Amino acid sequence: MASATKPPLLEVGGSRKSRITLRLIALLYLFALLALPLGLIMWRTFEHGIGPVWTALTEPAAVHALKVTLEVAVSAVVLNTIFGVGASLLIVRRRFRGRRLFDALIDLPVAVSPVVVGLALILVYGKFSRVGGWLENHGIQIIFSLPGMVIATVFVSLPLVVRAIAPVLEELGDDQEQAARTLGATAIQTFRRITFPSISGALAYGVVLCLARAIGEFGAVAVVSGQLVGQTQTLPLYVQERFENFDQTSAFAVSTLLAVIAGVALLLSKFLRPKESR
Repeated sequence: MASATKPPLLEVGGSRKSRITLRLIALLYLFALLALPLGLIMWRTFEHGIGPVWTALTEPAAVHALKVTLEVAVSAVVLNTIFGVGASLLIVRRRFRGRRLFDALIDLPVAVSPVVVGLALILVYGKFSRVGGWLENHGIQIIFSLPGMVIATVFVSLPLVVRAIAPVLEELGDDQEQAARTLGATAIQTFRRITFPSISGALAYGVVLCLARAIGEFGAVAVVSGQLVGQTQTLPLYVQERFENFDQTSAFAVSTLLAVIAGVALLLSKFLRPKESR
């Protein structure tokens, strides 16, 4: 019986060199696009010590921008969590006409530019539109106020919770849920005792991603907010405004804060990510 032939040493050495080369290219790519820019921001932030950074972060305008950012982000996360759980159950557990279209529409925010989203919201809810005009006549302002910013943020972060939960529901199947209903459990009891514990990890993962996306959103919010200083300014908008006004200390300090928030969100998402998706 002929013994299996080993690959020539030249091929093994060449394969090893190829792997090393690819790794170096990938590392250089990440360094040029991520590590170097973020490192420079960190260096420019703390080059004069921590005192100026603390002063910049505690300015009334920066504190107000942080407050607005949290209000918008938390509101968007709550709405997208409610919608995400319901939409995931509808897509995975139900069969209905238009299901595929509904599933595809959830991914629409990924394909549409946030600036286009902001413009579309102005056309629908602006003062001179029918819907927006009617709302303003009844004392409800959408555009250039907090509700419009929340709607824009909800739109751009819409798929994140759904796409975190739906695969887990498909993996679990519905055998336990059917058994619970057979034993007399109501829909609410089935969800609370069986479905929710099973998707809690995936839900937490989607919520973290949604929160990070909402905090860092710029394009759609910039269009619908009007970027009114001290009124409708989020942290990303504050960074732009400070940088354009040559206040680099404040711009870099808030940019570093946003980078830290993104880093924490990344670590949490890795920790909370469902095991089968890792």
